Amino acid sequence: MANKNQAEKNVRTNICLRSNQFFIIEIYLTLIFLCLQQTKDLKCATHLLSEKFRNMSEEKKAIVRDLGFGGLMHIPPLRVHHKILKELANSFKLGKNTLETGYGSFKVKPRTIGAALSINASDLLPQKVNYKDLFEDNKQIFRRFQGKTLKNLTDEMMAIGVDNEQDRLMFKRIFILYIQMAFLLLTTINKISPVYLTPIFKMDKITEGNWGAHVLNFIIKGITDYNLKKKKAIDDCLFALMIVYFYLSKNKDKKGEERPPETWIANWTREQLVERMRAEMEEHMISEQNILGGIVKMAETKEKIKEIKKKQKNKKPKKKKKKASSSSSSETEITESEVHSTSESETEKDSVDSTGKQPTQKAKT
Repeated sequence: MANKNQAEKNVRTNICLRSNQFFIIEIYLTLIFLCLQQTKDLKCATHLLSEKFRNMSEEKKAIVRDLGFGGLMHIPPLRVHHKILKELANSFKLGKNTLETGYGSFKVKPRTIGAALSINASDLLPQKVNYKDLFEDNKQIFRRFQGKTLKNLTDEMMAIGVDNEQDRLMFKRIFILYIQMAFLLLTTINKISPVYLTPIFKMDKITEGNWGAHVLNFIIKGITDYNLKKKKAIDDCLFALMIVYFYLSKNKDKKGEERPPETWIANWTREQLVERMRAEMEEHMISEQNILGGIVKMAETKEKIKEIKKKQKNKKPKKKKKKASSSSSSETEITESEVHSTSESETEKDSVDSTGKQPTQKAKT
């Protein structure tokens, strides 16, 4: 009888141990999934975008070009390493809207984004939709798309016909929502945001909208949340910043007709982009502190300056050395000023500060 009880106890113990093992494995797999998901959050969906354009009918492609988004068809399927995108976000100086790099300081404006992706950058898009202020027809459109996921939009966009005017108009609305959600205004939320719905209520003026400003504002908001709110994912189209950086750093010494024509993305083949990204990553592996051909990590530099100031502040100099301490503090102030300085003689056309410090080893283009 005692042996039987012991055997039952052993069985229960083994079952408990196995349950704990399965629980630990489940937690481990969940953590792996979350890590992979965070990495994915830092990438733009260029594979899916390229695939959808490739499988679109010629009639639909013509409509996309008429809407002003034909340049996006030049975007090749790419797997962009999240470290490159992360460092682009870290090098973007909020307030000045500049990319601080070893090649110089590149001003990023709505027309810069527009030139990079061949999207319109004039006039303005309304910022918010108030459901109560919409006409009844627009309220029906709002309700039709409310809660839709990216997959819902993708399936509808590919399945809908464009044989009559009504279907063509619906395809336009679906595409505008899709291109924002899948590429231009990326977020980690997989449902349509009211921000995406705003443009589709005025389809007759869709080509006049300032899409460059729309994307740039979203980039600024995403990087602000990433830096200040310590969000792990960045809500914006970092791919656009990458093209801006690649193009301007490659052509920074060229002016006027010497520069390749817009669209900037059209001047890069998939092979060239892969080669440039590989060169940037090799540069990163050589120097962990100097990624993207010499992007200046402004946050790290600021921290070092703060440490120097803190040490000097903690020191209690004697009265005789008061003058020397003042001189040292002055030198620190000059150093910080030099780190943050950018040329005021920057031209609107070039969007490049050619006085920026050149890297000791540039990535080959």
